[in-house]
Amino acid sequence: MLRIEDLQLAVALAQAPSLSAAARALNVTPPALSMRLRKLESTLDLALAVRTARRLRLTPEGERFAREAAALLAGLEALPQSFQRNDRKLTGTLRIAAPFGYGRQRIAPMLARFARLHPSLGLQLDLRETPWPDRHDSDVVIHIGVVRDSSWVARTLAFNERWLCASPGYLRTHGAPQEPRDLLKHCCISIRENEEDVTLWHFHRPAAVAAQAADAAQRQKARETVRIVPAYTCNDGTVAREWAEQGLGLVLRSEWDAAESIAQGTLVRVLDDWELDSAPVTALVPTRQGRTARVQALLQFFEKSLGKPPAMRR
Repeated sequence: MLRIEDLQLAVALAQAPSLSAAARALNVTPPALSMRLRKLESTLDLALAVRTARRLRLTPEGERFAREAAALLAGLEALPQSFQRNDRKLTGTLRIAAPFGYGRQRIAPMLARFARLHPSLGLQLDLRETPWPDRHDSDVVIHIGVVRDSSWVARTLAFNERWLCASPGYLRTHGAPQEPRDLLKHCCISIRENEEDVTLWHFHRPAAVAAQAADAAQRQKARETVRIVPAYTCNDGTVAREWAEQGLGLVLRSEWDAAESIAQGTLVRVLDDWELDSAPVTALVPTRQGRTARVQALLQFFEKSLGKPPAMRR
């Protein structure tokens, strides 16, 4: 018979880099935790983890058990919430994970306002370079871009185009590219994030323009892919944008980050008669948590704050 402590053990092992770190998270000694792990493995007749002198790694069976354990614990935690009336105070703790830049500039201020509306609710904000897919212990994960291969429920909060930008000074010195292929002659700034191929930039004409193409050859010209050779690379989007503002080159940035700089005149959009793949702002929630009162309240607050996208575009 499995116990709640067994589920908590599996989740702690999945989140910790070592047995000792998992022991600290559960407030037990490493030998006691090791004994509990062996007992659990014996009960399941499965090897859940591979131990070395320096680290601990879950087996595929261990990873599956940890995911199922996290879902069961989340369901138990959410059960009281499901019986609350709408007029009752939100209680408990909400764990939110978000990317560094967007999390600092947009999510953190919204959470501050949300906290004032619900003073009995605890909030935990975890800012990471790649909050998805490695934050499975969160209640809500904010993701920028297309979500691939996920069993979580995705909810679009805001649309977000990507713009190619440069400073007025750079354009005065080097000129503005007229076609995507012209980027091969320019200094480009690349943002290294996740494991995406960030040096392959896909351009396409707006749908209305492409639809007017008379034949297949013209329609082919409506799309162009360029493999840039970055002159500068950084894993922080804010730094990359600031480099572009200082005249180092062209940068591909999200609308949410570049709009203010463009309004202030420190950046200018280039090749704006072409479109790039969009990167919508998405909230991801585990299927078993999507209907809890506190998660639903947070999602509704985000949608109201960001402007809920029209239903036809979801």
